[in-house]
Amino acid sequence: MTIHNRILLSLVIAAVVQLSALPAMGQAVWPAFLGQGKTQETHVDALPLTWSPSKNVRWKTTIPGKGQSSPVVWGDTAYVTSIAGNMKETCIVTAISITTGQQEWSREFESAMPTRSNYFQSRSAPTPVVDDNHVVAFFETGSLVGINRKTGNTAWQRSLTTDYGAFESTIGLATSPVQLHDRVFLMIDHEGESYLLAVDKLSGETIWRTERFSRKSYASPSIIDINGSPQIVCSSDGSVDGYDPKTGKQLWTFEELGANSSNTPLLASKDSVLIGASPGMRDVNMADARESNLCLRIVAQDDGFKPQVQWKSEKAVTTFASPMAHIGYAYWVTNAGVVFCYEVESGELMYRKRAGEQCWVTPIGVGDRVYLFGKGGQTTVLAAGPDFRVLAENELWDLDSIPATDPGQFSGRGGRPPASDAAAKNRGASLTAASPDAQPEAAGPDDAESENARPDVADSDAEPSQRPGRPASATAGKPSVTEGNPADVAKAKPMDGKEIEAARTRGENRFADPVQYGVALTADAILIRTGSQLHCISKGGTK
Repeated sequence: MTIHNRILLSLVIAAVVQLSALPAMGQAVWPAFLGQGKTQETHVDALPLTWSPSKNVRWKTTIPGKGQSSPVVWGDTAYVTSIAGNMKETCIVTAISITTGQQEWSREFESAMPTRSNYFQSRSAPTPVVDDNHVVAFFETGSLVGINRKTGNTAWQRSLTTDYGAFESTIGLATSPVQLHDRVFLMIDHEGESYLLAVDKLSGETIWRTERFSRKSYASPSIIDINGSPQIVCSSDGSVDGYDPKTGKQLWTFEELGANSSNTPLLASKDSVLIGASPGMRDVNMADARESNLCLRIVAQDDGFKPQVQWKSEKAVTTFASPMAHIGYAYWVTNAGVVFCYEVESGELMYRKRAGEQCWVTPIGVGDRVYLFGKGGQTTVLAAGPDFRVLAENELWDLDSIPATDPGQFSGRGGRPPASDAAAKNRGASLTAASPDAQPEAAGPDDAESENARPDVADSDAEPSQRPGRPASATAGKPSVTEGNPADVAKAKPMDGKEIEAARTRGENRFADPVQYGVALTADAILIRTGSQLHCISKGGTK
């Protein structure tokens, strides 16, 4: 099937899904993390290909508090969450008009479990969900709130830490809820008592709760159709699991992997999901990560479901951006901004090219484009399909205009490390569309390994712990990447709390805002969340 036919087929399928869902979900523009459950079709020709700080910007608005979550969209309104206070004392949900950028309402809630606010842990990282009646928001402090979408009035509020125990996590929680009909689901994986929870949207009451084993995790679940029925699919350090949304019953599990602590499992093709795994800070989990980036097929059998590895990536590993599939091709973006493109069904590597920055936002495919939202404000737009071609490179902010925001941070680059003036000029040259034939430097034979050596954040900062009845490592019995070399062992040892604080004081904080944290698409615009600001990018700027 040609790339043109793949695009046409994907548009037809999207249109059918949209029409079938219109009565119940007619305004579900981008209702959850990564757009899960959206019914409004986005036409690529309506979206901007190029932008800069002064081009194709409809508006930019300041959001109360700080946050790393993505916006969600229902109708003509975007909803964002934030956290405020040195101890994360206040949780905030804000509604913003997509037309004007003006605030429609904002509500504040007391945190269920105040904890110190810093860049080394999540700051309002969980993305909310929205439907025609409700906004349901979860915060890493344990607060879970239901809000009337139209009025902003609180429908219900509860504390998961009061109900089920305090969160025990050195890295914070970033799990985003998912929704299906009248229910919202939360995967609460941490070092204490972990569980999967189903909550009634209308009342906030628990419908069911299923226990899970303890682990460190930033990951979020997905709702994916398997054999014609929806399942809650959870990929979190040490396992990938499928659950029945009605009962919470575990339907299948796959435990031959590790380091899958940051990414969301996403649909690859029928009954198949893409699984990402990150080496973590100081590459402490590199051995597991190399074995755990894969495509998993869920096979329905008479006695249940059986997960089978369809194929594994050769050298591609992730950071916070999940691997995703678009019109028959799967994309991984590494810590060094190297893009790996695979044919979804066979796992054949189509190309491996350097395309820009490390991404914390999962790439988004629309029509014949794939958008790569770099952490430091650079967005690279690739042509979808098996051939590497850069369509545009865009900057969201002027690098030299960004001051340091907190003591001890480097200055002038937002989410980027210091660079020479020459390097800054070279980056600044990408404000306009790149030539269709532009070819960024290709990754060398070992780039995917060597340039993944230093993720900027401890997305998984400890070695997998021994779990009763479960393998301690996906690579148990195999030589470690640091085995036999004391210097490498010391280098790979994860930082403890004192070391993290010392690094923060020294200025080794590499994610000072602004950072491109989260993205949502509307029919004709791209919303980009950068900490305390929300940007609306659209053709021509004004609407």
